[in-house]
Amino acid sequence: MSSNVVHLHKGPNLDQEPATVTTLTVVPDPPATPPVPLWVRSGRALKTALTHEKTRTAARGAARHSLYVAGGTRIVARRAWDGRTAARYERYMRTAEAAGNIEAAAEWEERGQRFREARHRRRMDLLHSPVDAAKGALVGTGMGIGALVALGVVLAIANKDVSDVVTPIKAVLDFIALMITIVQVVWPYAITLGPLFALLGLWAVGRHQQAAPQWALPANVRSGDGEPITPSIVVKALRDLGVPALRNAIKQMGDSGASMLSPITIAGCGVEVDVTLPSGVSTIEVQDRRRKLAENLNRHEHEVFITIPAAARTVRLWIADSGALDEPIGPSPLVTDETLTANYKTGKAPWGQDLRGDAAELSLYQRHLLITGRSNQGKTASLRALALWLALDRSVQFWLGDLKGVGDWAMFDGIADVLIQGPSDDHVIQVTEMAEAAVEEMNRRIEARRDDPTAVFPPLIVLVDEAQVAFMCPAVDDQRRPYGGSKATSRYFMAVRYIHNQGRAVDVLMWQGTQDPTDQNLPKLVREGAHTCASLVLGTESQSRMALGDKAVDDGAAPHMLRQGLDKGTLVVTSDGIDMPKGQSSITVRTHFIDDDPADKIADRAKALRDGVTTLHTIERGEQRDPLTDIVTVLGRDARVRTQEVITRLAALNEDAYGKWSFIDLKRVLDDAGAEPYKSDGRMVVARDRVTAALANRDAEGSASASE
Repeated sequence: MSSNVVHLHKGPNLDQEPATVTTLTVVPDPPATPPVPLWVRSGRALKTALTHEKTRTAARGAARHSLYVAGGTRIVARRAWDGRTAARYERYMRTAEAAGNIEAAAEWEERGQRFREARHRRRMDLLHSPVDAAKGALVGTGMGIGALVALGVVLAIANKDVSDVVTPIKAVLDFIALMITIVQVVWPYAITLGPLFALLGLWAVGRHQQAAPQWALPANVRSGDGEPITPSIVVKALRDLGVPALRNAIKQMGDSGASMLSPITIAGCGVEVDVTLPSGVSTIEVQDRRRKLAENLNRHEHEVFITIPAAARTVRLWIADSGALDEPIGPSPLVTDETLTANYKTGKAPWGQDLRGDAAELSLYQRHLLITGRSNQGKTASLRALALWLALDRSVQFWLGDLKGVGDWAMFDGIADVLIQGPSDDHVIQVTEMAEAAVEEMNRRIEARRDDPTAVFPPLIVLVDEAQVAFMCPAVDDQRRPYGGSKATSRYFMAVRYIHNQGRAVDVLMWQGTQDPTDQNLPKLVREGAHTCASLVLGTESQSRMALGDKAVDDGAAPHMLRQGLDKGTLVVTSDGIDMPKGQSSITVRTHFIDDDPADKIADRAKALRDGVTTLHTIERGEQRDPLTDIVTVLGRDARVRTQEVITRLAALNEDAYGKWSFIDLKRVLDDAGAEPYKSDGRMVVARDRVTAALANRDAEGSASASE
């Protein structure tokens, strides 16, 4: 746009300097914004009003309550139809057929037939009812008038007034007139209010059944937050699970799909229900869809547990209240009850709570124990809680190896006879020697039991925390035998196996805690040797099978479904030492957490019960001797010596090393060396030439290994 230029100057004067010229630029005003039309402003306001949350809430409420009436009408009509027809029996019969229960189907068919026969008789009776009703009315009227007349005669005689004969009849006529008057007054109001009360009743039925579309329901109902578990919700969740055979069977059942369900019972912080699946649907199909089932029930995956009870084609659902599993459980009775004591043989350790909210108590009597799980999920705390309880039994001895070494077990200094703490290879060597010493103690007890079958020994708990460090240790001894590993040459592995095989009989028990089980850090034979297996959260189903066994996982045990970091201290347990519902092979336990300070106080109580224990921080094995060399020494120049005589001579040579030896110990050493005892003249003997040859071969092999 062009602008006007205005020059300001005086008239021309040649004698003066040229006048200064000033230029002004005039900028025009911007064009004014056109006003918004009224209809646009009105439309915007109307849109804002219609889309406002309060408007939507009000519209949803109006629609909801109107639809409650329609839904209630449908429900009442359905109930009336079921009451007047055989539809109920047909539906139950289809349900039984879909479930494969032919006997129940036949029974419902018979009940339906009886209903039809009774209905037919009632309808036939209606043909005769008008005549019978007329006769009854005539007879009743005549008898009524006669009775009134008789009453009037009595009144007339009593009052000596003949007019009283008709007094009762007049009274009845007056009463009838009064009733007609009342009906005339009330009838207009009844005509007006009757339908309103009927609508109110239909609305109440619809509201109770939430008979409205999902979009019209309140926000908390639409989201499912806080929604109680009802049979219809469970059936709908199963129907929408994505199993065609299950969906079709439930559709055939109609409203009777709830017949698959047992009564829903309150179980702790949730509810429990058994579901009998229709024919053609396997339990594994439901187990594999745990997450979808949980979402159909408006729950998170970790809030639904599926187990397999004893009944065939049945799954047991435990459904937690929303958010209930995120709430902590109470403190341990070990902390709250300072008078609590323990009994190894008859008592049970207060470990925590099961999902039903009941106390979960574990018997430790003659049971090897294995607890595994991912790091920092509460393994040591759950293992320590059991040990702290058992420490309150003064007869129990502890040999304890902590291969983490950060002080988690420091309070057992003064309780345990042996306490080794540290993660290095040297600590693994000491723990291995501790386990081997426990094997020697076990063998001594077995030998003593042979001599005296009534012998009783104090319980000895050999506890190794972070046992995976021992299995993965690369160190080897002077004879090139590895301390770790899972082969028969592994010293730690074999010591654990010996204790698992025979220790229970003489109360020498192996407790182990380990992380992330694999075939390398937790060998199969060790896993299978534990009587009580417990697992915290794991990463995969295969690890769950390693920790708990195939049967438990097939029956619903799923530590790999627990939440990392959120389900600390939650264990899935398989053991005959803990009470669990009949037919289940595992149980989920939320363990009590005992912090370090309370643990120290419990340990002090345990120390007060004992007569002072001097804890060794390394295993003392005495002088290291070479049994094969000592056997050659005691044989002397004899060609053959009876085995019992060899044992006697060894004990005389060194009482500490061989004083408790039996034939089994001698045979083990000779068998390993290839110089087995044999029978001569009916007695077991040891041949000197065999032993010397075995010793020479061993020394030659040792020299060859050293030269290499």
